[in-house]
Amino acid sequence: MKIYIVIPAHNEADYISQTLTSLVNQTLKPERLIVVDDQSEDETAVIVEKFAAQYSWITLIKATSSEAHLPGSKVINAFHKGLEALDDNYEVICKFDADLIFPDHYLETIVSHFNADPEVGMCGGFCHVLSEEKWILENLTDKDHIRGALKAYRKACFKDIGGLKPSMGWDTVDELLAQYHGWKIKTDSSIMVKHLRPTGATYNKAAKLKQGEAFYKLRYGLPITLIAAAKLASKKRKPEFFMDYLKGYFQAKRQKMPFLVGEKEGAFIRRLRYRKMLSKLF
Repeated sequence: MKIYIVIPAHNEADYISQTLTSLVNQTLKPERLIVVDDQSEDETAVIVEKFAAQYSWITLIKATSSEAHLPGSKVINAFHKGLEALDDNYEVICKFDADLIFPDHYLETIVSHFNADPEVGMCGGFCHVLSEEKWILENLTDKDHIRGALKAYRKACFKDIGGLKPSMGWDTVDELLAQYHGWKIKTDSSIMVKHLRPTGATYNKAAKLKQGEAFYKLRYGLPITLIAAAKLASKKRKPEFFMDYLKGYFQAKRQKMPFLVGEKEGAFIRRLRYRKMLSKLF
């Protein structure tokens, strides 16, 4: 399978060399890899240029987005800049973060899952963080969810979902829409990806409100939002985040922000969420 990778990067000089080295060492090499330097103020671009000079399939492009480091719009706008620089001849498109170390067999394993089941539309491993000199699972989501840091999409699935939404919640709506269109989400717990910087380490208060905004835009409705907000705050061990998420939800509702999904898609998403909750209870 022909693999293209886009890596949005903002001030990643401390990590990106390790990320690119791990991708250069893959047993199955990507056809193209584009790093989008989004207004970095450090040596990110210099480091990427050294890799690009050595490997013809690595390219650096520069982009300008918002100054604020908010999850969602900034990173996806940068991703789109990279996507625009690619042709349409890929079979798998990946959106990776610039602070990961992939095992050498990562891409080969991902492709094996796509080849094994033509209904698999998205695939990924799991992020691990260093804790007391041990790499442990970064336990922020359920085991059936692929983290936004390491998304890999089959081309047909990527087209069906309309690409990635420049909004907080993009890495949830993509999976929900994939299932709406009949695709399977495949996670592989055997693939340990080292995450060099904990998720959300640089997020601010506005980012927490954006999470609640995402619940609204996904058409969750209040009951699911209450459960999702409590669950996420618990996983992050930050109970105070619960009120931030609700505040963001109600702000979005008052402002009548545009939804990320249509009415039929929203109804499907709510049914999917309720079935998942019931399956855990019974």
